[in-house]
Amino acid sequence: MPLYGCRVRDLTHSEAARDEAARLLGTSSNRWDHVAGVAAAARAVVDVVPPEDAELLVAAAWLHDIGYSPAIADTGFHPLDGARHLRSLGAPPRLCSLVAHHSAAVVEAKVRHMRAMLLAEFPPEESIVADALTFADMTTSPTGQPVTVEERLAEILERYPPTDPVHRAISESSEQLRAAVARVEARLGAHQPR
Repeated sequence: MPLYGCRVRDLTHSEAARDEAARLLGTSSNRWDHVAGVAAAARAVVDVVPPEDAELLVAAAWLHDIGYSPAIADTGFHPLDGARHLRSLGAPPRLCSLVAHHSAAVVEAKVRHMRAMLLAEFPPEESIVADALTFADMTTSPTGQPVTVEERLAEILERYPPTDPVHRAISESSEQLRAAVARVEARLGAHQPR
């Protein structure tokens, strides 16, 4: 049952997604600044996804880090906790999967010995929408500022010690993350007027 005691608005709409993220994360922290920056980055690249997926992309960007909220954290693995929360609210499976697998989360799940659990509950999506969500996350700093993917990867590796699962997962998935960003950049380049 949702924490409100009733069903929430359709979380595939960016306004409802933003409201849920604000409710769970608060709006006065670096986490919120990052989430708002990721949503802005997603909004800036909606032209690379099919028009019918534009709103879903921005909603997933608003919701991608809700699993950090102490109110819903269960496993300590934020993509899984966030996706489970969304599922409990009746969110569509596709939105749940985008959140569960954002930014190569399956690699971190493997490092945490949670890969089978993640895959059993949420199938991954290989699509330009998933790539665009990764692009938005991997080109936004913890304070919500635009950065290059190289700057973002370096920042994460510096913030977490080498023994931390996040550091290990980012080290292992860096080429996969760079590739997703490059696919979006290539599509953005194709959309530029000549």
